[in-house]
Amino acid sequence: MKIIVAERIAEEGIQYLRDKGHEVDVRYGISPEELHDIIENYDAIIVRSVTKVNAELLEKAKNMKVVGRAGNGIDNIDVSACTKKGIIVVNTPESNIMAAAELAVGHAFCLFRNIPQANAAARRGEFRRNLFIGNELQDKTAGIIGLGRIGSIVARKLKGVGMKVVAYDPYITDEKFKKNGVTKCETLDELLVQSDLITLHTPKTAETYGMIGDRELSICKDGVRVVNAARGGLVNEKALYKVLKSGKVAGAAIDVLDPEPGYDKKPEEHTYTNPLLELDNVIITPHLGASTQEANFNVGTAVSQLVAAALEGQMVAAVNMPPIQADLNGLRPYISLAEMLGKIYYQSEKETVEKIEIEYSGDLADKETRVISLSVLKGFLDPVIKEKVNYVNAELMLHNMGIEMVESKRSQLDKYTNLITVKFTTKRRTLSVSGTIFAKEEMRIVDFFGYKLDFEPTPYIVAIQNIDKPGMIGRIGTILGNAGVNIAAMQWSRNKKGEKAVAFVSVDQNMDNETLDEIRSIDGVLKVSLLKF
Repeated sequence: MKIIVAERIAEEGIQYLRDKGHEVDVRYGISPEELHDIIENYDAIIVRSVTKVNAELLEKAKNMKVVGRAGNGIDNIDVSACTKKGIIVVNTPESNIMAAAELAVGHAFCLFRNIPQANAAARRGEFRRNLFIGNELQDKTAGIIGLGRIGSIVARKLKGVGMKVVAYDPYITDEKFKKNGVTKCETLDELLVQSDLITLHTPKTAETYGMIGDRELSICKDGVRVVNAARGGLVNEKALYKVLKSGKVAGAAIDVLDPEPGYDKKPEEHTYTNPLLELDNVIITPHLGASTQEANFNVGTAVSQLVAAALEGQMVAAVNMPPIQADLNGLRPYISLAEMLGKIYYQSEKETVEKIEIEYSGDLADKETRVISLSVLKGFLDPVIKEKVNYVNAELMLHNMGIEMVESKRSQLDKYTNLITVKFTTKRRTLSVSGTIFAKEEMRIVDFFGYKLDFEPTPYIVAIQNIDKPGMIGRIGTILGNAGVNIAAMQWSRNKKGEKAVAFVSVDQNMDNETLDEIRSIDGVLKVSLLKF
């Protein structure tokens, strides 16, 4: 498949994708216009923080399957638009957090000790050290806005140099504040009025964009320092410029700008301007949050592995999927079984389904089953939806079709240690299929529309309903033999002698309609379906 890498990542990541057989186009610094012109040719795109993967671009990305963000934030990606189109969004939230946290701390030291300004002066021959008297961090108050992964690391490091640390984050539990040894501020204002250093570590959302503006800066301590190494626009730059000029704010260190310049352009190619660049008490760095050798390697290889896995159809922890706390490897056999159970209905029935109930029994009652349910929906929709169906958009598609989904659990189970039952309800009736996992990996279908079986699903299965009478097995076997179709396994089941029976016949190859029609023509055969797993 074709992948475009629009922003710089580690060469090892690019080579990994090529070793997987993908065609990779490296187009660092590509303009939005050019990207829009060629995006229809690609199955995946890898970006960092600058390239905008918005609805306009996605409308032209006819073949797009995966968007990979090398890094944590996803504010440059329209996740909702991706979800509607079934495009998987992956990122690498853990790969560069240490680099981002260390940069913020480094910025704090530079602000308090005037390190960049002193270095620049020395290079001009100015060595009068009395011009660069700073302040110590010891015993000062650091206010951290956002106590997530990066904010927590910053808190630990600033506490290590003797700072008192307070934080504001309405989404973090009191327990985590306590665990980090950080004093909780109930409001943003409470943090602002007491902090000698303010450092931001939140995503850019409608709620956080411009969260530090004229009013917020006006209530800060005189001489406060501000660090923004998170996202451009969290601090209103015009408001910050005014208080830096007036001296209300002693200094600011900014790693992210709003808007951001092109980071791959040469100086002579730039038309970027920003008043903050004119101020001596401002440190500006070109979005270096993840720019360490370790972080570049981590995010580049991690995003490449995720993109490759998603293109192969593997289950990955995508941004636009429900959070998965459980071990995916432990769930994989159930995920595969669930998809097969979902696929059965529309390969054997035609009535419109109005409701799907997924029941988990036995050991599964204690497991996180959300991703398993999504797998049922993916299998259910695959045979009848023209658009690509995956774990990202399956539930949305089901909702758009007006089909209700219900999950239920029960811990008691007599015969099996675990059981997945999927019930398909139409206007007339409810049909159900059930499956279980033996010995952690062996899948079995144990109920097919009310008939008990113990059958291992294989790529091709002929499902047959017939009148229970002598000679049926022989006649069906003869037709398959004459067609050169080898039978791998066969199992018949009936509920009452002389009435209906069902058969699952596992065959080694796909079958043509002529052979299936010949089986249908046998006296006593009621229905024949080819199930493809």
